[in-house]
Amino acid sequence: MAWLLIIISVVLVWVASLCKTRQASFSPSKTVFLNNGEVLQKRNVLLVIAHPDDESIFICYVGNADGMGNIRKEELYQASAILKVPLQQVKILDHPDFQDGFGKVWNHALLAKIIEEEVISHAIDTIITFDDYGVSGHCNHIDVHRGLCRMLLHDTSERNIEAWELVSTNILRKYSGPIDIWLSILSSMCYPSENMHCLLNKNPHKSFLAMAQHQSQWVWFRKLFVSFSSYTYVNRLRKIKAHNPVL
Repeated sequence: MAWLLIIISVVLVWVASLCKTRQASFSPSKTVFLNNGEVLQKRNVLLVIAHPDDESIFICYVGNADGMGNIRKEELYQASAILKVPLQQVKILDHPDFQDGFGKVWNHALLAKIIEEEVISHAIDTIITFDDYGVSGHCNHIDVHRGLCRMLLHDTSERNIEAWELVSTNILRKYSGPIDIWLSILSSMCYPSENMHCLLNKNPHKSFLAMAQHQSQWVWFRKLFVSFSSYTYVNRLRKIKAHNPVL
């Protein structure tokens, strides 16, 4: 009987958490993410990721693991269509120095240069990427973060770019599904800051559909990951300081 009550309680919390995603965002401060709280203006946002499927699993550079780069390119385009990202706004970089895999350190200086070129070319004022742990500890994710930090550190222009990083969580929260929404909100309430925003995914099923477009990666454990990962339901973004050290 006790186990039945626990199961029912977990199901109820899970359902309540899914309902909470309809709020779309939460911030105890008056500042709304991508809005200064005074004047609503269009922002040009650059999402810098390491592999096709990062955009679906978590909130471009192309990994070519197992020699499947071309297939993964097409899958990224299909996923972008599900997420309603215009194809002309998706840039795929298949560079010999940026190949998918552990133990392959990417050139941070070259990454910084490429990101800066995109910023200039598209008048980017906001950038979103991984934090220094890269959610899963994947070296490619970490290298992308360090490349961006290097660009910010050496940027002498007056572009006033905002850069945000996806906050990595511990393994218990990472696999708590939508239940982590409440922990993220509680954390935001206890430590309110304009440098941290909690974003709720109004349509978590779209993340599942988008990831399903990556057929070459759509194996059983990724299906479970998208279903039970807290990142499918809530993302916490923290502003990157330009003076962050670059390793």
